[in-house]
Amino acid sequence: MAVGGGVVVTVIDLGELRDDSGPEPAPRRAGRAAAPYRSLAVLVAALLTAAGGAPAPERPWAAVPAGPGAEAFLTGDRLYVVEPAVPGGNEGRQLVAYRVPETGPPPELWRTSLPGDGAVVGLLERAGTVLLIGPVGGDSGPYRTSAVDAGTGRPGWQQAGVAVPAGDVVLIESLGQEGVTAIRRVDPPTGRTLWSVPTPQEGLSLNAGPDGIDRIVLAPASGDVEVRDAASGARLVARNIRPGELPTWQRTQVVGDLLLVIRNGDGTITGYDLDRLDRRWTARLSLVGYVDRCGLLLCAYRQTGGMWALDPATGATRWTDPRWQAVLREVGGRLLVSSADAVGARYAVVEAATGRLLADLGAWELAGGDDPADPLIGVRRRGDGRLLVAELDVPTGRAQVRDALPDVLGNCRTRGHVLICRRVAGGFGLWRLP
Repeated sequence: MAVGGGVVVTVIDLGELRDDSGPEPAPRRAGRAAAPYRSLAVLVAALLTAAGGAPAPERPWAAVPAGPGAEAFLTGDRLYVVEPAVPGGNEGRQLVAYRVPETGPPPELWRTSLPGDGAVVGLLERAGTVLLIGPVGGDSGPYRTSAVDAGTGRPGWQQAGVAVPAGDVVLIESLGQEGVTAIRRVDPPTGRTLWSVPTPQEGLSLNAGPDGIDRIVLAPASGDVEVRDAASGARLVARNIRPGELPTWQRTQVVGDLLLVIRNGDGTITGYDLDRLDRRWTARLSLVGYVDRCGLLLCAYRQTGGMWALDPATGATRWTDPRWQAVLREVGGRLLVSSADAVGARYAVVEAATGRLLADLGAWELAGGDDPADPLIGVRRRGDGRLLVAELDVPTGRAQVRDALPDVLGNCRTRGHVLICRRVAGGFGLWRLP
């Protein structure tokens, strides 16, 4: 690993709880956060051991009824539970809405029947509308977005494609019969298309700002690149970035103010200024899978594992490490990174500028959550069967234990300091973490 020297400090804060489980069981591999419609593996070693642990304090909690196969989603002050259709029965899918109060059990607001079938893998709430996203007719089927009025539960429009947030509205990308895709801006309450732009089958990239998608980049194999405003659909800049060259398949990404073009054939990645499409730099990196922002740097991940930290101004490699599979968060010049081994995902804190290892947090399964301002919550099974809950705190480099929950299977999601997990007895449990 090309990093600076220094002392490696490994700290795990148990608070008032102790984990006497010995070696951790294998948690599930965690999925990558913050990349639209896709997942990636968030993949050093520390054993959390202590003898004679004190019993865990019981936190206030509430039971939320749900059947087998139900999914729970937290957004704002709402909890939504999607109940699948009962096999062989007359009852189809249902969506149940709850309000999450500061104390006490969440009151049910409404429940409604959902048309169609299929799983729900994503949920957004925009402009008083709940948007449910999932495949139709099985996991490999085409995706569909369905709308439900958040105030009344009345089902609304349905459209083919995947919705992603863009301010108070959403963008929906869909695949046509001829393999040509289009992206359109949709008003959530009505489903009305505000504008639509045809896109190449390959080469669509979306740039995320603080309120969602703000720019759309169309980069076909011809090299004729367009950058469009996500609010109006207007073309902001257009340019052929490879004049005089034959059409060539390439992968594109937008990261910050850069359009990145990744070419596996010659092992290069080229950065273009997003406002003018001027070429800034070209770096030679083989088998790059994807690139993401990590603090002030760019993090490029190798398809076979490991990563490079790049200077966004020049493309120069600042440091590299063969272990890390993803960067989940940057705080104060520190990165929370993950790696993968035979037992699953493990987490550590490194110095962003040098890649120097600062703390090894061990193996955890991350609770699902979409807000980068929320605490990162990890869970894992203790030897006594309880589910250990900890905040992976980047500034302190500690896994700060918050609770140890009895009779919980897992499948946890979080929003703010609210945690919901599937219970052994059925349904979900909702906890408010300290």
